[in-house]
Amino acid sequence: MPKYYDYKVAGYYLYFTSHCVIECMHVHASDRKLTESGSAKLFVKSNGDSVIQNQGILNEREIHKIQEFIKKNYQEMYLKWAAYSKEGFYEK
Repeated sequence: MPKYYDYKVAGYYLYFTSHCVIECMHVHASDRKLTESGSAKLFVKSNGDSVIQNQGILNEREIHKIQEFIKKNYQEMYLKWAAYSKEGFYEK
């Protein structure tokens, strides 16, 4: 399960799974177990904005911090995503 970074953001690891690279770029936010159960899932647009598909167990403040982090780092994060997937950003 590739992590975007080895450290936590708002108390959660940001990652994606090798099974989900058939979708457009997105970020899972989960605890140390890195399970999709209870994790948040955010699709990332080409301008760095993100759309919440699933909030999981995260509260609004945690989601907001993660969205701000994604906005600041989405280009670097996309490079990691693109190493595994041919799918681009979320465009809906």
